[in-house]
Amino acid sequence: MSKIKSLIQKRPKSDQSEAISVNSDNQNTNKTSVDATSKSHTSNTPIEQTRWNGWGNININKKVSPHGAKLIKSHIGKTKKLSSVSLQQVLKTVPTSRLPTTIIDLDIVSIDSEIRLRHARGQSFPDWIAMHGGDFEVFPDGVAFPKSTADVEQLLKLASEHDLIVIPFGGGTSVVGHINPQKGSRPVLTVAMSKMDQLIDLDNESQIATFGAGTQGPAVEAQLDEYGYRLGHYPQSWELSTLGGWIAARSSGQQSLGYGRIEQMFAGGTLVTPQGILNIADIPASSAGPDLREMMMGTEGRAGIFTEVKMRVQPQPEEELFKVAFLPNWEAGKAVLRQAVQSNIHLSMLRLSNAVETDAHLHLGTTPSQFLAISTYLKARGLSSNKVMVTYGVSGDKAQNKLALKQFKQLLKQQGCVMGKLTDIMGNIWAHGRFKFPYLRGTLWEKGIMVDTFETATNWHNIDEQMAQMQAGVQTALSDEGEAVMAFTHISHVYKQGASLYTTYFFRAAQDHASTLSRWQKIKHAASTSLANGKSTISHQHGVGRDHAPYLAAEKGELGIQVTRDMLKSLDPKQRMNPGVLIED
Repeated sequence: MSKIKSLIQKRPKSDQSEAISVNSDNQNTNKTSVDATSKSHTSNTPIEQTRWNGWGNININKKVSPHGAKLIKSHIGKTKKLSSVSLQQVLKTVPTSRLPTTIIDLDIVSIDSEIRLRHARGQSFPDWIAMHGGDFEVFPDGVAFPKSTADVEQLLKLASEHDLIVIPFGGGTSVVGHINPQKGSRPVLTVAMSKMDQLIDLDNESQIATFGAGTQGPAVEAQLDEYGYRLGHYPQSWELSTLGGWIAARSSGQQSLGYGRIEQMFAGGTLVTPQGILNIADIPASSAGPDLREMMMGTEGRAGIFTEVKMRVQPQPEEELFKVAFLPNWEAGKAVLRQAVQSNIHLSMLRLSNAVETDAHLHLGTTPSQFLAISTYLKARGLSSNKVMVTYGVSGDKAQNKLALKQFKQLLKQQGCVMGKLTDIMGNIWAHGRFKFPYLRGTLWEKGIMVDTFETATNWHNIDEQMAQMQAGVQTALSDEGEAVMAFTHISHVYKQGASLYTTYFFRAAQDHASTLSRWQKIKHAASTSLANGKSTISHQHGVGRDHAPYLAAEKGELGIQVTRDMLKSLDPKQRMNPGVLIED
């Protein structure tokens, strides 16, 4: 075994004629065996290394520049920090488990108070209020850590026998309330997929990689890289989020223009439902009725639990670059993005920040000396306060990238762009900090500055109107309290038909946690109402969860909701899988 593995690791990455499997006794000459258990160095982030009441690794912090904090406070006013309870204080509130002894006695189930606490909440704003204020409301009665599809099948059978609620848990990164247990008489079992985090099989000929659904982003890419491959799915939550979570919520990565959204990557796999196992074949295309693969994506734990997933991968690129250019105004930037995607220029990502976000990025992402140098340069080149920032990337072989950059720069120049080595500093800043923005919430929390985001997608002709409506709604949501809200938006993903809009907003903490949550609820309702118009989606990449469920009918229609409800009920007649998520019960 080890000798074969050594030979595979030493072969040139361009030589990809064999398939790789963890099946050690496979005698097929088209398969080569590797020992998945030897890959412990690529496993998921240990839970003890993550914050119990915030985002990410306990050893990582994101600083905010003094001029960045000053900019935010110039919009919302002076701030005051909210208090935060200790872990020990919250542990005292965890009640005795209601799980039956039959389940507690399983070696894959834990009723430890801290483990239950760490699986009780996600990363939404209400979750942060609960974690810092100490009012978790409900905890799961136990957390299971299955190691196989058979384990998950057993857990769902026991859940049926003992009438349990089951909540699938991936990386715990949900920002819309996917994983929060609700009050009720039925005990709650959270099923954490973190033990199912290995590359199981790699078919080089078809470029299909099979993974455990609990594999987090870094572990996905680390294991693929050993064989010269990449998946290329990079949501901002990449550090902690999982393959199963991406599929369940239909997520989109930062480089979706080049690599595709998760629906282009997901080829098939295994879904364990209360009615049995649903195996979704990894057939490249079919006209044989509705596509089960498409039907099961976006079900957010309501249909069952993904255990093994087959993903379409591709060879590692020879070169990857990220750059920044500035344009005179929003209209010029929007024209460049639309022309680029409709002309099929081979870029891996395109992002356009509006004027307010451009100013914020210049403040928040730079050192004082960088800020002064770039601002002076842009002003000297004739760009005013209406300037916008275009962030773009290429990923592929050098010749391909060279052509794509040449074609795109022609479009930029037609709209009066400013670019060069100095502006590319912003591209490097983005590339190095692309997964660190979630850490900023903790930094700003300490300063009494509350931050959250929401996103949508709409057709090109509706981009400007939709952005104006949602920003106006957010900025005036707290006018009854005399409070200002700072908001800015960027186009984060582009399609020939339209684009996504991603809005970030800041507001002041109130005098206590409950009042601060009330402020967020007003803003969230204003934002969601502006999107529930039949022209835009309630969520482009974060999913529906609980927070968006009340607004889903505006997009799907009453019949669409009924069809979805009936499909989910056919797989989960007792509605024990994540009730209240996606579809209101």
